[in-house]
Amino acid sequence: MTGEAAPQKPPRIFAMPFARVYPEYVRKAERKGRTQAEVDTLIAWYTRYDAAALAAHLAAGTSNADFFAQAELNPAGSLVTGMICGIRVEAIEDPTMRAIRVLDKLIDELARGRPMERILRNAG
Repeated sequence: MTGEAAPQKPPRIFAMPFARVYPEYVRKAERKGRTQAEVDTLIAWYTRYDAAALAAHLAAGTSNADFFAQAELNPAGSLVTGMICGIRVEAIEDPTMRAIRVLDKLIDELARGRPMERILRNAG
């Protein structure tokens, strides 16, 4: 035994298709009186995917890991702070997990009724 740690398997959420998570984002927003269009606006702001690119990823079954790896993440996403799933977003070291949790936090803020201008960190 060399004392090296066995490589860890990536979290299951990385392999999960974004198309499986997306309807949950929409349901969460709609339960709180928000719209799918607002969810799409948040996704577009954070990932820079337009409607056609988002639709293509959803149809292709792109994994969460690939969805975020191929995105041009908005630098203003670094302004997203706070707790999600009991973890501070800004303390997450893995870039893929952080990207996933930043989007979770944005959707959470939408569902809590925060104004869109504030969610987008005034960086449009």
